[in-house]
Amino acid sequence: MEDIIFGRAPVLEALKNSHPIDKIIIKSGPYAKSLIPVIDEAKKRNIVIQQADGARLDRMANGENHQGVIAMISAYSYVSVNDIISGKDNAFVIICDKITDPHNLGAIIRTANCVGADGVIIPKRDSAGVNSVVMKTSAGAVEYTPVAKVTNLASTIDELKERGFWITAADMDGQSMYDIDFKGKIAIVVGSEGKGVSRLVREKCDFIAQIPMYGEINSLNASVAAAVLMYEAVRQRAL
Repeated sequence: MEDIIFGRAPVLEALKNSHPIDKIIIKSGPYAKSLIPVIDEAKKRNIVIQQADGARLDRMANGENHQGVIAMISAYSYVSVNDIISGKDNAFVIICDKITDPHNLGAIIRTANCVGADGVIIPKRDSAGVNSVVMKTSAGAVEYTPVAKVTNLASTIDELKERGFWITAADMDGQSMYDIDFKGKIAIVVGSEGKGVSRLVREKCDFIAQIPMYGEINSLNASVAAAVLMYEAVRQRAL
């Protein structure tokens, strides 16, 4: 199954990381300077470069901002959970519990890469997968931060706990995130945009982390909540 990556930074990162790319499609007309590194890298790898008008690129990207470049690729290759955590004494993973918005998933993967997390785990059902929108929103982070897709998140959490992980879920009905220990082997669970962490997954967690709220609005976007907890983990793990 063929998919696409669009946007200058995601396409360039895919090229640099030797992602399997069938061809590059560039918006016809004079090249923008920002596209030259993409074109040069594609030529180095002997990848076919074609031109198309903006309307065709718009259709291919379903109206998303393609920035004048689209790469045709093979479907994303997921890894196993073991691939993510094997041999790591201080592993740090992010679990996405039914995140259905690909923009949120892409943003979470991008932050996971920025904080040095070892990988992201998503369920096979009722979740966004790694597609072109996720790749674009992640700004190329999917090329470096692996994603595992599992059949059952609750069972996966049990397996992680057996391997020495402490599991913390983000939820307003919990203790302050500042009172939770994020050192050692950890997994942070972020729930869906509307319903939060599912009941069964929540019951499997060791801690429920509340992010302090001081304004009139008492909730955060899923990807923002994930970022806040990830950086609290980074702060503690750096001490």
